[in-house]
Amino acid sequence: MKNSEVKLDKTDHGILSILMVDAKTPYAEISSRLSVSTGTVHARLKKMIDLGIIHGTHLSVDYKRIGFDVTAFLGIYLETSDLYSTVSSELKRIPEVVSAHYTTGVYSIFAKVVCRDTEHLRKVLSNSIQSVTGIQRTETFISLHESISRPLIIDDIKL
Repeated sequence: MKNSEVKLDKTDHGILSILMVDAKTPYAEISSRLSVSTGTVHARLKKMIDLGIIHGTHLSVDYKRIGFDVTAFLGIYLETSDLYSTVSSELKRIPEVVSAHYTTGVYSIFAKVVCRDTEHLRKVLSNSIQSVTGIQRTETFISLHESISRPLIIDDIKL
């Protein structure tokens, strides 16, 4: 078992699987579906929060419906890899950057950006992202359509 890996049982996995599909599922419904008490659900959730397995809840928003029609992915080249933490901190300050990952391969960072339109994207790239000290250059990939966006349902994974 890896140092960061926490041992969870079938009940923990069931609770996570249900909540990852719908975080608003009432404890009573979870307990009924898993045949455990609501107290067990509450205690298990508290344990997983305390262990850092669960950290917050998120609202899923259709950005297009509120006027943000462009999703782009950026491959970011750094001048040197030791600049990752500094660059990452600066990227956090740019609201259009909704996720960023330190990666292997060609890019040092792979980021997801959401903008109103291509002009907005151009401004974010030229005025914000490419002006961050430590970024050598970027490659932009505009998403034409998202076909899969889902949580990882751990009970469905066969090991």
